[in-house]
Amino acid sequence: MANLNDEISRRRTFAIISHPDAGKTTLTEKLLLFGGAIHIAGAVKSNKIKKTATSDWMEIEKQRGISVATSVMGFNYGDYKINILDTPGHQDFAEDTYRTLTAVDSVIIVVDVAKGVEQQTRKLMEVCRMRNTPVIIFVNKLDREGRDPFEILDELETELKISVRPLSWPINIGAKFKGVYNIYEQSLDLFTPNKQRVSERIEIDDINDPRIDQNVGSNDASKLREDLELIDGVYPDFETDEYLKGKLAPVFFGSALNTFGVKELLDCFVKIAPAPRPVTAEERTINPHESQFSGFVFKIHANMDPNHRSCIAFVKVCSGEFQRNANYKHIRSGKFMKFAAPTAFMAQKKNIVDEAYPGDIVGIPDTGNFKIGDTLTQGEELHFKGLPSFSPEMFKYIENTDPMKSKQLEKGIQQLMDEGVAQLFVNQFNGRKIIGTVGQLQFEVIQYRLLHEYGAQCRWEPISLYKACWIESDDAETLAAFKKRKHQFMAIDREGRDVFLADSNYVLQMAQNDFPKIRFHFSSEF
Repeated sequence: MANLNDEISRRRTFAIISHPDAGKTTLTEKLLLFGGAIHIAGAVKSNKIKKTATSDWMEIEKQRGISVATSVMGFNYGDYKINILDTPGHQDFAEDTYRTLTAVDSVIIVVDVAKGVEQQTRKLMEVCRMRNTPVIIFVNKLDREGRDPFEILDELETELKISVRPLSWPINIGAKFKGVYNIYEQSLDLFTPNKQRVSERIEIDDINDPRIDQNVGSNDASKLREDLELIDGVYPDFETDEYLKGKLAPVFFGSALNTFGVKELLDCFVKIAPAPRPVTAEERTINPHESQFSGFVFKIHANMDPNHRSCIAFVKVCSGEFQRNANYKHIRSGKFMKFAAPTAFMAQKKNIVDEAYPGDIVGIPDTGNFKIGDTLTQGEELHFKGLPSFSPEMFKYIENTDPMKSKQLEKGIQQLMDEGVAQLFVNQFNGRKIIGTVGQLQFEVIQYRLLHEYGAQCRWEPISLYKACWIESDDAETLAAFKKRKHQFMAIDREGRDVFLADSNYVLQMAQNDFPKIRFHFSSEF
């Protein structure tokens, strides 16, 4: 039996976040390459290599070239066990990413050297700041023309509101890109474009070493020395403690597509990134080193395998050791359950696991028992918090176009809603089903997946709504009066809670003024 403390200290669980197209999936793939988890890196968008990126495996992702579902991948690197959660960059899937951030101990942000910090990255950084999550930044695509590295550092500081400290530094960028000087380990990495192999590395004790001049030319060598002097003058020394508090972000430069600068990032990451940290539940703070197992469901994915209509609940292990076939209490239902086939993931390759430790993500086959936010323990009543569902901003009626397939449609909607991708409301006035999402793309994904995974066809019909808000009141009479007056705009969600569908901001404000005894909530966590 492995020692719990040793297992915890070698775990590193993190998410990779970025704006779409900054190169997040490519970076994930290269990290897997170093972990020996895959042996050939396939360019995601090239049709020549049919072996597409391992983390984007849903059919619609391959067609669009975007990640829509968070993938979980684990691999060993040296003495460390690394768990990567690759998140969707596309803003329509931001909810999935917010929830994923509750399950990780640190984050790597990928920024495109030409585009700098984009809006989506700012929002995700706010979530990291709220949770004091430590952040490392990887500036990508240095083999393309982009902006001056100092300019990028300034932008990172102002836009992400965090102090930065470069731990590697590029020698030119774009067509003249010659390599990266690794400040953290004092070595020079020379660049040769190669998507499979890592280029040559020269260990250097002193920045005045003449070998630098021999390899990159005296002009670039003297510019590098000036830059490094400037960095030491302007930026604070790198302090691991400041990084762990979420106050300082180390910055690395490279080109993920060319597997360049990635190993430096990974080597430094395993040394400085935090092992699994304590998690706050409503009742108390749970320390990972406790002997009793506890964990929570942060994501549910329908149809990991299209041949079997199965859902998988992703459980983040928070404390103790998770064991296959052990009896665990499902807090919301109060029932004890055993799991005969818990899995760990290597993209969509699943392996059955016998045990898992804090920081690990376990997939549990789900036949409808789980919801996002559910807690599993050895018996203690615990509720983990901070898994919000936000009020949707886009709404459509969903209609069945094939009456013979209404059962399949029911089941498909049920399972896809369990994933938390969108929310379902039933209008009390006409009994019609309304789907609410955060972005337009989700409607396409739902329609596509209903057809391809459940054989059910649906069509969308327009409905003009401004916001869905959950309402409650201690005064039953007021609530009844409100529901009577607004009966055309009342719906219930899947939990049977009252939802008011306001068709404009004005109507919502009037309702709030006219009914002061009613509380209006814009997130389902209340």
